[in-house]
Amino acid sequence: MGGPAAVSSGDAQGYAHLIDRSKPWWKNTRMIKLNLCIALLLITSTTNGYDGSMMNGLQSLPQWNDAFDHPNGGKLGLLSAIQNIGSVAAYPFSPYVSDGLGRRAAVLLGAVIMCIATVLQTASHSVGMFIGARFLIGFGLTFAAAAAPVLITEIAYPTQRGPATSLYNTLWFLGSIIAAWTTFGTFHVPTSWSWRIPSAIQALPSVIQVCLVWFIPESPRWLCSKGREEQALRVLAYYHADGNKTDPLVEYEFEEIRAAIKFDREVASNVGWMSFVKTPGNRRRLRIMIAIAFFSQWSGNNLIAYYMNKIFDSIGITDPTTQLLINGCLNIYNFIIAIVAGLLCDKIGRRPLFIVSTVGMFVFWVLQTTCFALYSVKGDLAAAHTFIAMIFLFYGFYDIAYTPLIVAYTVEILPFPLRAKGFTIFNFALSLSLIFNQYVNPIALKALGWKYYIVYVCWLAFEACFIIRYLIETKGRTLEETAALFDGEDNAVHLAEHAAVNAGIVDSHSDREKASSEATIEEVKL
Repeated sequence: MGGPAAVSSGDAQGYAHLIDRSKPWWKNTRMIKLNLCIALLLITSTTNGYDGSMMNGLQSLPQWNDAFDHPNGGKLGLLSAIQNIGSVAAYPFSPYVSDGLGRRAAVLLGAVIMCIATVLQTASHSVGMFIGARFLIGFGLTFAAAAAPVLITEIAYPTQRGPATSLYNTLWFLGSIIAAWTTFGTFHVPTSWSWRIPSAIQALPSVIQVCLVWFIPESPRWLCSKGREEQALRVLAYYHADGNKTDPLVEYEFEEIRAAIKFDREVASNVGWMSFVKTPGNRRRLRIMIAIAFFSQWSGNNLIAYYMNKIFDSIGITDPTTQLLINGCLNIYNFIIAIVAGLLCDKIGRRPLFIVSTVGMFVFWVLQTTCFALYSVKGDLAAAHTFIAMIFLFYGFYDIAYTPLIVAYTVEILPFPLRAKGFTIFNFALSLSLIFNQYVNPIALKALGWKYYIVYVCWLAFEACFIIRYLIETKGRTLEETAALFDGEDNAVHLAEHAAVNAGIVDSHSDREKASSEATIEEVKL
């Protein structure tokens, strides 16, 4: 698919002058409630992060290895990959639950399934039972993970949407940190509880969600799409304007949501799976979604995250305690950098963060490869210790964009009717890349050693070229305007104008009669 250079400066935010800046959000009771609801949704990501780090930690526990007959090669790959296989199995159903029953119902369903699956995993007494439980965890996670970030981006206050959604994927590391230090803490437990305790704790985020999900508001966009416009307006007014339905910001948001849904339904029939390949705008979305999904897992990070202990063994760091300690410190480091980068996404912009992140990963992966080669060929201990430093620097650049922004960017570029389906495609591509890596990496690393790193050097060079060429800047726009941007700059402008006209908040020099809004819609159709 071709396309112009991916640069878009955009205009200033059409809603910027409508934001109430008289007091900070932490002094607004209803904004605090909204952000607590968002925090409850954010912890969905911790389950996924916990799982990856837990499996990494369990591989260093003698008790777990003894219980499951010291898995390696293809068997170890299956134990790691089965959770993602379970995720793939749920993808045909998750968008229909999210679009049909609502975002909140999908989160609840996923949390209930994960609670049941974690009980089975903790009680496992055979490899088959452990694998089956992990499959079920992945199956349930898909429903919750497909709906939670979408609901976050659809209920967040406009100026907080970017940072709030970027925190979703960042909290993967919170789960990872908890798992890493839990397995480190249970290392000296002499019984099977050394691995059963970390397994049981995996259920904690899901238990919290099952108990408290009832307090989260439903998406105003989903409510509008179901014809429940009055209820959607109440949600927007309650959380964004202290209950004032005539607040200019609320009116602007409400009109823009209505206009965007109408455009997608009447202008482009933008509702089915095939619409992703029917229009140039949707093909651009599809290209970027699939690319960043694969880039987020095929940049070498997956090799480190799931098989760190094997890599440490290869460079001479064989003490299990040391391996667990490095893993725990790395996750805290990742979490801090990703949090900072996510909070800066609206100030710096998505495109610069992605470019710096990808180029930095390439540079430090080359240095990792060099250190690995020097130790493997010459037994250079200094190179082995430098290799650890290069892992931290590599992850520092990875965390600038590929931890906080891949979910936030994917969700915001999709129009409402395609948001759940598009995010499912993104997650499906993500799972495929994970499954491939989890099967191939241990086999390739064992067969090729340090030379396998050269494959990722070439791939990272391709990633940098792709990001520079195709990634579009989206900062400074509402959710609807960002989605419309991929169909052309004029569409985003017309959508903003239409919302402003119907909300009655345009300046006098650009004011139009209400009757002309239909003409605007016709122009967009053309």
